[in-house]
Amino acid sequence: MSLPPSSRAAEALVVGADGSIRTATRAVPEEVPVSLVYSTVPFAVMMLTPSDLEDFAYGFSLTEGIVAGAAGIREVSVEAEERGLRLAIRLAPSDLTAHLSRRRSIAGRTGCGLCGIEDLDQMPRAAPPAGPAPAIDVAAIRRALLALEEAQPLNDETRAVHAAAFATGTGALRLVREDVGRHNALDKLAGALMRQGIAAAEGFVIVTSRCSFELVEKAAAIGARTLVAISAPTALALDRARALDMNLVAVARRDTVAVFHGMDRVAEEFRA
Repeated sequence: MSLPPSSRAAEALVVGADGSIRTATRAVPEEVPVSLVYSTVPFAVMMLTPSDLEDFAYGFSLTEGIVAGAAGIREVSVEAEERGLRLAIRLAPSDLTAHLSRRRSIAGRTGCGLCGIEDLDQMPRAAPPAGPAPAIDVAAIRRALLALEEAQPLNDETRAVHAAAFATGTGALRLVREDVGRHNALDKLAGALMRQGIAAAEGFVIVTSRCSFELVEKAAAIGARTLVAISAPTALALDRARALDMNLVAVARRDTVAVFHGMDRVAEEFRA
């Protein structure tokens, strides 16, 4: 099926600082309820931008702990429903039990990372990685941030969506995914990496949002050892990054970055 557009035109009344009034047409992003159904069993309803939905199905399944890798998913189909879309995901038999044990109870909103979790024991916990994280090349991060400014077409159009991106160790931007939800954008990126067989540990992940606990967990779930965020981290996100020994770079701009964890791994020439 053809997906609905990611944005639509909307008229607005614009009031200027000088008191002038004019009408203008602005693009606004679509926000569509998407039902995730695993092997005929409903799991959650998430609010998404209707793009890269197969990537989202793979990435969400991984970061939710339903599958351990792309082989756990046999098929994904996108189906139209009366009030939204359905992602029908056929699991390998060995992964169905894990799905049933993690079924969510309510819809996930656009800004929600843990909506529907009924008990703290259900919070996702990525396994600690083996060995130390690699050195952080700040020059590469700056190159990737500069490239990312030109690689967000939906945000350029609407100024209302988040992006998650993957860059190589040299700062070359490989993948970018956009969504109205910051968690959704990262899940779409996770799915794209899975489907293309790209190891997240070979580069770094960038998110254009504040860095919350859930984003650290999702990045760790896909094997990323360095997470770069445009805004500051929460205290819990920093605690989790430390526990996972994940390089955490935040308040990242083209001119300055703040290394919250992994300071000893910053390239020598960039140390203050």
